[in-house]
Amino acid sequence: MLARRKLHPICLACRLRILPRQLAAENILSQNAVAPAFRSRPLKPYIIRVQKRTFTSTGRVSDGSSDLQNNVKHTLVDALPPDLPHSQEQMEAIVRQTRRIYGDMLPEGFLTEDEYVLYERLYGAPIKTMGVGEVEEAVEEETNQDLEEEEAEGTILYRTSEDGKIEKVQLEADEPEELENAEEELLMPAEMDCAEEEALGLQSTAIEMGALIETSSEVDDTVDEEEDEDFVRGHPLTSEGRWGPSPSTIKLPQGTYVDPATALLARSSNKHLDEAAERLFGGKGFPHSTSTPRGPGLKQQPIGLDSSQTQMGEIEADVFTSVLMPGFYASVMSSLVEVRKRLGSEWVERLFSKPGGPRILDTGSGGAGVLAWRDILRAEWDRIHEDTISRESVPLGRATVVTGADSLRHRASRFLDNTTFLPRLPDYVSPNDEQTAQPRKQYDIIIASHTLWPIKEDYMRKHQVQNLWSLLNPSGGVLILIEKGLPRGFEAIAGARALLLDKHIASPGSLTYQTPLQDSTSNELFLEKETGMIIAPCTNHGTCPMYAVPGTSQGRKDLCHFSQRYIRPPFLQRTIGAKVSNHEDVKFSYLAVQRGRDLRSPTPSDPVVNGIVQGDPATKAAFEGHDSEANGRGDVSMLTLPRNVLPPIKSRGHVILDLCTPSGTLERWTVPKSWGKVAYRDARKARWGDLWALGAKTRVPRNVRLGAPVEEGKK
Repeated sequence: MLARRKLHPICLACRLRILPRQLAAENILSQNAVAPAFRSRPLKPYIIRVQKRTFTSTGRVSDGSSDLQNNVKHTLVDALPPDLPHSQEQMEAIVRQTRRIYGDMLPEGFLTEDEYVLYERLYGAPIKTMGVGEVEEAVEEETNQDLEEEEAEGTILYRTSEDGKIEKVQLEADEPEELENAEEELLMPAEMDCAEEEALGLQSTAIEMGALIETSSEVDDTVDEEEDEDFVRGHPLTSEGRWGPSPSTIKLPQGTYVDPATALLARSSNKHLDEAAERLFGGKGFPHSTSTPRGPGLKQQPIGLDSSQTQMGEIEADVFTSVLMPGFYASVMSSLVEVRKRLGSEWVERLFSKPGGPRILDTGSGGAGVLAWRDILRAEWDRIHEDTISRESVPLGRATVVTGADSLRHRASRFLDNTTFLPRLPDYVSPNDEQTAQPRKQYDIIIASHTLWPIKEDYMRKHQVQNLWSLLNPSGGVLILIEKGLPRGFEAIAGARALLLDKHIASPGSLTYQTPLQDSTSNELFLEKETGMIIAPCTNHGTCPMYAVPGTSQGRKDLCHFSQRYIRPPFLQRTIGAKVSNHEDVKFSYLAVQRGRDLRSPTPSDPVVNGIVQGDPATKAAFEGHDSEANGRGDVSMLTLPRNVLPPIKSRGHVILDLCTPSGTLERWTVPKSWGKVAYRDARKARWGDLWALGAKTRVPRNVRLGAPVEEGKK
C-alpha cells in the first residue's frame, strides 16, 4: 500500500510534459495491437538515453490532439478515488485537478459546459484557451529559456545554510568530452519491452493524480497544525534554564578513557577484579562506590577507595580505574556543564586568553575531573572556531591531579598528558589564617570529588574546605565540591556551604564575621569577608532550607541532590554483572562557588552592567512569570530563578513543581492548564534540576522532612 505523502515530488511543468507523451504512446500501442501488419520492422530493444543538457526532453505531439484531450480527460476521471461520488464532487475534483495541471492556459474544449461554468466560478475566466500541443509548446519554451539562463550562469546548486537561508553555489561545468563519455555509459537496454514500460508509466501517473486529489483538502489543515506546533514550542527562558548536558545521557570519551582503560584492564584477571570490587564496595551492586542502589539495610558509607591513599595495590588501582572513574566523570561533567551555563561563554573565553591556558586542580577523582574539563574546553573551542577552516590546537592549560599511590598515578598518566601528579593536597592554611598561597599555586578551577565525607571530624572538614578556598585564584577561580547523593553526602556539602557563607563569601547585609578571641592574633573582633558568590545549584545566599539544623540528622528524607545518567563502558558492564540495561544513574550533591567575582554587586571592570537581585523580590517576580518579557530572555538572569529540587508531579490538568526559591524557602507551585499553553507545556516537560521562569497560579510552603538529630534519634 502506498503511503499518502511519500510520493516522489514532480513539478507541474514536468507532469504536463510526461502525461501527453504517455497517453500518445498508449494510443499508438493500442492501434498497433489491433493491426500488427502495419509494423514495417520488428521492435528494437528499448534504449534509455540521457540527453545532453543543451537539448530539451520534451517531445511534441503533432496530431491526434482531440483524441489526446479525451485520453487526458479519461485519465483524470479514472484517477479519482473510488469512494468519491460521481456527481458535483467528481466534477469539482476534475476542475481543480485541471487547474493544477494547466494553470491559466486552459486547452480549448477540454472541459464540458457545466465544468467550464464551475471553472469560471472558482477561478474566473482563463487567460487564454489553446490546444494541448500549444500548451506543451509554451511550457517547453519556458523550460528552454530557464535552461539557457542556467547554461549562461553555469551549474547552480541551491542549498540551505545553517541560518536557514537559501544560498547559491556555482559549480564548475564538465568538459564536453566527459559529458559524451558519461552519456554513452548511461545507454543501456531496458529489461522490459516498450508496452510494459509505457503501461507502468501510465499507472504511476494515475496513482499520483489520485493521491494529489485525495490529499488536496488536507493541505490547509496541515499548515495550521504546523503553525500550532511552532506556537507551543518551549519558551526561551525554559530552554536556557535546562539542567545538565545535551543529550541528557553522557557517553564516556572513547579515545581518551575507554580505549586506554580497556588496554590496561586486559592484563588483569576478570575474576580478581570482580572479587576485589565486591570486597571494596560492599558486595553486589557496589553500594559503597559512586552507585546509590536502593535496598533495605544498606548503610550509608563513603566510597571505599580514596585517590589520596598511599597504599593501593595493582588490582585495587584497576578497580578504581574501571568502577569509580565512570561515575566520577559523569558527575563532574554534569556539574561543569551547569557552571558553564550560568557563567556564560565569556568565562571560558577569558581562561583561553590567559598565558599558558587555564590551571585546574583535581583531587578525589584520580584524573576523571581533568578528562571532563578538557572535553568542556574542546567543545567550547570548537564553538568559537566553528567558521574557521584551519584552527589552532585547544589550549588545554596545565592540570594537577592528587594521587597518593604510584599504581594509580601510573594508570592516570595513560589518560592525561601535560599533567602534574601530587601525592597529597598542598596545605597553605596556617593557624592564624593569614598565609596565602603562592601565585603559581593558585588554580582557576578546583574539582574536589568525594573528599569531605571520608573525613570524620568536623574541624578537619572545615580545614579541608578552607584549604581548597585558599588555592583558588582570587580573580574568578571556581571551586566545585561533589559528594554522593545520600543524606550524609548532602550534609557534608551543606556544611561546606555554610562555612563559606559564614567566613569567606560576602553578601549584602553580611560583609564581616566575628572571630573567636582565643583564635584571633590581632585586636580586631570582626574581619571582612571576600568577594564571591554561589554559582550552582543555589540561587540564594541564605541558610539552606534543607539544612536548617546543622549536623547529622537521622531519618532525613529531603536533601538537595541530582541525578546524571551515563552509559557504562563494556568493562564496567561486565564487572557489575548487568544483563539488561547498559546505563546507570549516578546521584550526587554538589556546590559550585566563585572567588573574587560577584554578579550581585559587580565592579566597574565586570562586564555585567546591572547586578542581579535575589531574595523575596526575585521570588515574587518569578512567581508572576517572566514569559511576557518580549517573548525572550530579556534581562532575566538565571541566578534569580527557583530550581526544581524534585521531579515534577504531573496530574490531569495541572503540574506541581517542588522549588527552592531565591528567598531560601521550599515551596510548591501549581501550574494549571489555564495558566497558559506554553507554560503548561513547559511545566509538563520540566525535569529535575531545571530552573523555572514562567510563574504559577498558586504557591504553598512545602514541609521539609529533616529528620531528628543523631543524639535525639538514638534515644
